[in-house]
Amino acid sequence: MYILVAYQNIKTNRIELPQGNALLLIMRTIFTIFFCFLQTQVLAGGNCPPPGFDRQQLLQLKDDGFVLTDDTMRTDLAVALVGCVGDPDPLIRDGVAFEALSGWMRGKQLAQDTIMTVYEDLLKQVSSDVDPNGFQQPFAILILSEVARTDRVEAWFTSAMREQMVETAVGYLSGVRDYRGFSDTEGWRHGVAHGSDLVLQLVLNENINEAQIRRLMTAVAGQVAPAGDMSYVFGEPGRLARAVVYAYRRGVSEDAEWTVWFDSISDPAPLENWSDSYSSQAGLAKRHNTLAFLTVLHLNAMAADNEQGLALAALVMQAIGRVLRG
Repeated sequence: MYILVAYQNIKTNRIELPQGNALLLIMRTIFTIFFCFLQTQVLAGGNCPPPGFDRQQLLQLKDDGFVLTDDTMRTDLAVALVGCVGDPDPLIRDGVAFEALSGWMRGKQLAQDTIMTVYEDLLKQVSSDVDPNGFQQPFAILILSEVARTDRVEAWFTSAMREQMVETAVGYLSGVRDYRGFSDTEGWRHGVAHGSDLVLQLVLNENINEAQIRRLMTAVAGQVAPAGDMSYVFGEPGRLARAVVYAYRRGVSEDAEWTVWFDSISDPAPLENWSDSYSSQAGLAKRHNTLAFLTVLHLNAMAADNEQGLALAALVMQAIGRVLRG
């Protein structure tokens, strides 16, 4: 806007332009500001709808099941839809960008080089500081979970890419501090749940090793009962628990190591003991979140109805007992 105002002032001779090098310096400054503005808009999801589409066309594409018979058009749109990851409209951000990319990847309708481009763009979104509405990072992570799934189903990542994906999952989930879930007007954010979805796809991948799984479980443990007085109400404990169930099923860690992990979950610190949880909102939130996670994890373990599930359920019950005994 400021650039357009300056242009109008110059055009109407309201501003006397300097000559020579001074003019060149001003023009360079203007273009630098404009370039930075455009870059910010792209990172914040400002490049949405993609060129050649308007909102109604995108919604119509959704109604049509995202069917595009032209491979080139589908490829170009898939890459462009990454610009909608941070869009404030949930019908576009969630209903089009996520659903289209997820559906095309699950349907094997995108070439690996296209997925690679999407992957690299999503990593930039996750690491960007430009996320004014808090939508961009959680949805970039959610779509990254679909990218990770393609490698789980049919291995094509390099070892370095898998390590990068693990590092991204650990860094993101460990760093979530925005615990907003669903809004009737704004839709989902759901950072912890989306981070857990990425962890799930990684622990399911047989090419992810024990050390990497251990780091992923440390990140999960850190969000079971985060500091403060926030109580989960949007299903986050279930998403965290699902990742743990499948990590345990990999069978790459001994139960002794899992016992230590569950001890960290059932540790009342910074409270002196669990009985103290009734004395503060933060304590009650910690108790609520811990028991919600352990309860849904126990239900998932029992649902397996096999020896491995029973072994996990026993570990969980020990942790629940430590909390309930105070």
